[in-house]
Parts: sequence; C-alpha cells; structure tokens
Amino acid sequence: MTGRTIIIVAALAALLASPAARAQDVPGIEICTVEKTMERRTSCLQSNVEFLHKTIDKMRLEQQQRLDQAKFQINALSSAVSALQKKLDDLQAAQAKATPAAAGKDAAPASKDALPASKDAKDAAKAPAPPAKDAK
Repeated sequence: MTGRTIIIVAALAALLASPAARAQDVPGIEICTVEKTMERRTSCLQSNVEFLHKTIDKMRLEQQQRLDQAKFQINALSSAVSALQKKLDDLQAAQAKATPAAAGKDAAPASKDALPASKDAKDAAKAPAPPAKDAK
C-alpha cells in the first residue's frame, strides 16, 4: 500500500471509532402513522411534541432578543433625534439674535412667512422694457 492509502484507511478507522460517528436519533418531526403498536406510536407523537416545544421556545427566545435589540436601537435613535432637535433650536435662536444685529436698526427683520422672489420675477426685473409702439 502506498502512503496515501494508509492515511485514508487510518482516517476512516478514526471516524468509525469515534462516538460521534455512531448512528444517533436526530430530533425532528417523524411520521408516526407507520408505527404498528400503540406504545411506539404514542412515543413517536410525544417525541414530536417535545421537538415542537423546544423549537417554539428557541424561536421565542430569538424573537425576544431581536425585539430587545430593536427597542435599544429605537431608544438610541430617539435620543439622537432629541439632541439634534435641541441643536437646531439653539442654532435658530442664535441666528434670530444675529440677524437683526447684522442688518442694523433701520432694517426690518425678515419674516419667516415671506417667500423669496421667484426666478421669473428676478429675470423680468433684469430684462429691458419692451419699446413702446407708436399709435397711428
């Protein structure tokens, strides 16, 4: 035998000798209608019920963790929005104080409700007036 074959045979022997390689009952939903005796059918159904309870508990825990993470993130975002709102209010207050002082005492402060002049109105003001037609 070659060296490679010996390694493969040794690896297979190690796998077969390990306890994890032995057949195990894998938990899951089984078809219980194929069982002939009532005891085996009852045992099968109980196994299914236990599996479903474990699965539901696991899913409930995962969903609760996701909800807790979402609540934490919502609280963090809410506090960030509050901080930004406070900064915005402070900046608007500072701007409102600075605007009348910079414009001078004679200038009236700009109203928040006043709309800026439209681009068309500005362009019309810059354009020369059309020549007057002589009436004949």
